[in-house]
Amino acid sequence: MALGSLRRKALLDLGGNGGRLGLGLVRGLKTFTLPDLPYDYGALEPVISAEIMLLHHQKHHQTYVTNYNKSLEQLDHAIDKGDVSTTVKLQSSVKFNGGGHLNHSIFWKNLAPVNEGGGEPPKGSLGWAIDTQFGSLESLILKINTEGAALQGSGWVWLALDKEFKKLSIETTANQDPLVTKAATLVPLLGIDVWEHAYYLQNVITMQYKNVKPDYLKNIWKVINWKYVSEVFEKESP
Repeated sequence: MALGSLRRKALLDLGGNGGRLGLGLVRGLKTFTLPDLPYDYGALEPVISAEIMLLHHQKHHQTYVTNYNKSLEQLDHAIDKGDVSTTVKLQSSVKFNGGGHLNHSIFWKNLAPVNEGGGEPPKGSLGWAIDTQFGSLESLILKINTEGAALQGSGWVWLALDKEFKKLSIETTANQDPLVTKAATLVPLLGIDVWEHAYYLQNVITMQYKNVKPDYLKNIWKVINWKYVSEVFEKESP
């Protein structure tokens, strides 16, 4: 494979479903854009306030997109110049900001307003898989909440499909590490952001989440889009 083609493949590998993340083209290098939310900022209230959705999407997610594009451009230039030191140095920024973009793009789709099916339990093959492996949906939720609450610092808690072992798996990742960094066989079905920026404003404005992370995890299930999670599960199941 030619160096130019290899370089551009490497730059885009982190967002393997890049076509769904928003892509542009600048000087032959792919660039990413902030995806629109599939609902209004206030549509998830009272679980998540409009204020926090606006801040989370337009400030935090946009920052990841902006910095990801900058890092990709800098990496492209470094590789062109044969600057190995800078190329290696930029890997952490690509991983952090690209992961932040990828993770949040999944997160928004994992949520839905109550009047559009948010919180409705999974049915079909995913519902059966959850009952078979975890005993019940309630048991699964308890396990995910426990893992998420116990996560030290910032990160994500995931419900994944392990394609190698053909089973569901509960995983956590630190910071903005995408799930693929744990194992290439793990497909993210459901990701819950447990960074403080996902819920801290909710506590400041409404004092709703007095225990902060545990209360946030308890309430977010009211707006989980199990229909979307089920669609990904059925598509990716071996």
